[in-house]
Amino acid sequence: MLMQHVEHTTGDVPVKEADVRAYAWVVFALTVGLLLSDYMSRQVLNAVFPLLKASWALSDTQLGSLSSVVALMVGVLTFPLSVLADRWGRVKSIVLMAAMWSLATLGCALATNHGEMLIARAFVGIGEAAYGSVGIAVVLSIFPARLRSTLTGTFMAGGAFGSVLGMALGGTVAAHLGWRSAFGTMAALGLVLVIVYRFIVTEKRLALLQPANVGRHVQGLGVRMSLRTLMKGLFSTRSVVCAYIGSGIHLLVPAAMWAWMPSFLNRYYGMPVSKAAMSAAVFVLITGLGMVVCGNLADRLSKRARERKWMAAIAFCLICFALLIIGLRMPAGPLQLAVIGLGMFFSAGASGPSGAMVANLTPPSIHASAFATLTLANNLLGLAPAAILTGFIADRIGLLGALQLVPFAPLVAAIAFFIGKRNYAGDLDRLDALRERAVR
Repeated sequence: MLMQHVEHTTGDVPVKEADVRAYAWVVFALTVGLLLSDYMSRQVLNAVFPLLKASWALSDTQLGSLSSVVALMVGVLTFPLSVLADRWGRVKSIVLMAAMWSLATLGCALATNHGEMLIARAFVGIGEAAYGSVGIAVVLSIFPARLRSTLTGTFMAGGAFGSVLGMALGGTVAAHLGWRSAFGTMAALGLVLVIVYRFIVTEKRLALLQPANVGRHVQGLGVRMSLRTLMKGLFSTRSVVCAYIGSGIHLLVPAAMWAWMPSFLNRYYGMPVSKAAMSAAVFVLITGLGMVVCGNLADRLSKRARERKWMAAIAFCLICFALLIIGLRMPAGPLQLAVIGLGMFFSAGASGPSGAMVANLTPPSIHASAFATLTLANNLLGLAPAAILTGFIADRIGLLGALQLVPFAPLVAAIAFFIGKRNYAGDLDRLDALRERAVR
């Protein structure tokens, strides 16, 4: 029965501000650091798209497949691997996953054709599959619930900043030493971070930062909970389902733009590979800054009205839609790039509010699984299809024409968030009522 395992989902986990110790911020920094490595390994590919296209005579669809296969593996495997991580141990799982994606990135450097690269990229995705959900679950377990949108937005922004580093550093290394060295550099950085994380972060030290008995209670529930009960907890309300769907669809924009911006600048602005990669990295950086700012703004707006997180998510999606619809139809030039940049600032702005909604609507004992479900939606609805779908359309109507269709995704996401908002207050009240009956 679900009520036997119902926990408090909407209030603060009793970690007060004074209890947020320096070690918690160290854990946060290292966990975000590994997320940087994750996305550096993932997005370095986009910086060398033009070089691979020339070297192996690849179509845009083939190039897109190398990017999308990573998100596909993440989408398919994130849930089962996150459930295993809840049972096996989150820290051990993080170390294993990071080592795998780093070694797989090294395999990309050794690939001799599209097929070998596709296999190596698939293993990058397998390594990354559960990292986002497990990593954010570790972070949220040692900080107050009042910081959830800010922490979630900042953590997910680590993906954008990692993409910046991957594209900028990868493009620079590729221009001077070749694309194989670009992959090798990302692999080496990842392996160094794995070693540091392994020696500094432990389950025992994390438990000291959690409220008394909460860590043991959560771990125990994670082991004992049946699959049926788990699924009820993950999909218990209409609003949490809308949060999953809206978050996934709205991320199609940054995924498509990040993957194809270097090629866009190379083809339509005549930029060489290294300059195109560096310039595209600026747009990714803008996206990451937007995620942090929008997440913090959502927390501030919702201090006295819990539904405002939904309103913020809707607003971010609509602003992104309007700006990119206009920007991608403007003539090439600085003004076009400026408008596109403004649109990219809001393109992933709903990530923080979405993560907070999911955390508020699910029990702490299944937060890794809940964020795995969110990651599943993010990848299957947005990140996985974005690059290959854009490439497929680009082969038929051109890259610019394909990118002009991308901004309609956040418009659809805004509708999902609107439906979720209408049900949010009632769903929270119902969950709190279930919790009170379970306690009795």
